[in-house]
Amino acid sequence: MALLPVEEARARILSNVKPLAPENIPLAQALGRVLAKALSAKRDQPPFNASAMDGYAVRSEDVATERKIIGISAAGHAFKGSLKPGEAVRIFTGAPVPSTADAVVIQENTESNGKAVTVLSPARAQHNIRPRGLDFKKSETLLPASIRLNARDIGLAAAMNCSIVSVRKKPIVAVIATGDELVLPGQKPRADQIVSSNSNALAAMAESFGAEVTNCGIVKDNLKATERAILKMAKADVIVTTGGASVGDHDFIQQALKNIGVKIDFWKIAMRPGKPFMYGRKGKQHVLGLPGNPVSALVCARLFLKPLLNALQDLPVEEAAIQARLGVAMPANDSRQDYIRAKLESAADGTRTATPFNKQDSSMQRTFRDAHCLIIRAPNAPATPAGGLVPILNLDF
Repeated sequence: MALLPVEEARARILSNVKPLAPENIPLAQALGRVLAKALSAKRDQPPFNASAMDGYAVRSEDVATERKIIGISAAGHAFKGSLKPGEAVRIFTGAPVPSTADAVVIQENTESNGKAVTVLSPARAQHNIRPRGLDFKKSETLLPASIRLNARDIGLAAAMNCSIVSVRKKPIVAVIATGDELVLPGQKPRADQIVSSNSNALAAMAESFGAEVTNCGIVKDNLKATERAILKMAKADVIVTTGGASVGDHDFIQQALKNIGVKIDFWKIAMRPGKPFMYGRKGKQHVLGLPGNPVSALVCARLFLKPLLNALQDLPVEEAAIQARLGVAMPANDSRQDYIRAKLESAADGTRTATPFNKQDSSMQRTFRDAHCLIIRAPNAPATPAGGLVPILNLDF
């Protein structure tokens, strides 16, 4: 059976994926959520002509040197009257400019005794005034749909007077690790056991991609136990399993999925690491069966789980191509697409150089943590000398 190419596997996973329904939430809870509906300003900003400095509001056409101070305009406390020739209003930064004033003279260019002010420098029309709508105007669309809201977006939405926002529901992801050889972090493993890391790492990755995650812990190598664990997650949009997806005597994921009605779309793809990757569906529910080796599981999650969660949140699934120069020569590749852990350095001129680690074993998490990117080597790629250009995939999730 021919191995499925990576791009075809991704296309099958993403086929007919519909974004999740929107929901309305308070702006204060919207950090990291994806806008389902664009946001438009509900008022001008600033909503009035505002002073940009502390000083005195005046009429620029007024040539009088000394002017009577007739009031104060402070932030939140506007001066209600208007200016006549020979008059000025004490004003502070952010305060509304009186209706008949058209300039603000900064206090450093004045002398005042509290009742009158002497203008030492001529006032120019609109000087030191932020005109109404300088930042944005009412009804202007400032935040488009299908963006993940960051702190700057939250600040802008608040300034627009948007207190409730429409966002995509969070995808619900269930992570299930399988294997008699696994124990949870903090437990004491037997001599023939290892500490499970995949479920924690995958849960963290899914959460960083915008999902609401249930970490189901470890399921022993038992068919009925595996079926029960998967059935408990019936409300999940995506089930991610790690380990047990092969067809060995102690691998029960595939059979358990089939027994509960999951249609397996494919198993095994032409990539390294991550060849024993499996994908299936049950209605709208997606099931990703990841390998047990830690690096294989995390690379597969980066390649397939991230775009799936993006599609469910109506975010772009394609990433802009990035290229780097090889730090060392690389031999010709075989028929599988390689994802090679590498350090990435940037020169002053912007040139990127990717240097692979000497050891690429799929169990080595330390190098995966230290890597900045994955060098992508297409199937049957020719030998590439040091300095040659190669595509890379950033690992900054």
